[in-house]
Amino acid sequence: QVQLVESGGGLVQPGGSLRLSCAASGRTFSSHSMGWFRQAPGKEREFVAAINWSGTTYYADSVKGRFTISRHNAKSTVYLQMNSLKPEDTAVYYCAAVLWGSNWLRDLEYDYWGQGTQVTVSS
Repeated sequence: QVQLVESGGGLVQPGGSLRLSCAASGRTFSSHSMGWFRQAPGKEREFVAAINWSGTTYYADSVKGRFTISRHNAKSTVYLQMNSLKPEDTAVYYCAAVLWGSNWLRDLEYDYWGQGTQVTVSS
């Protein structure tokens, strides 16, 4: 069983930055692939970024060049650095984990989810 706790959300002006963190419990973090998804009001949950167990990263086209996903296995934590934020980035951001995995862009691939953290981009 893996428990995930996100932090770092908040209110930021357009063009600003935020760093989200997701702390995982358990002793097998390095074997888990990690993903970030988001859900805006009235919209379906969508893929944002993923980093697999070997460190390969994947990004949605809408965030490529602005967001960076990284992981620190010794701290059992995955990060999402978000720069040049836009109002359309406003959403609840969820961290997710799967042991190994393969289709890391697909939300149904993930077995464990955090409670979410709100990101609001507004002037």
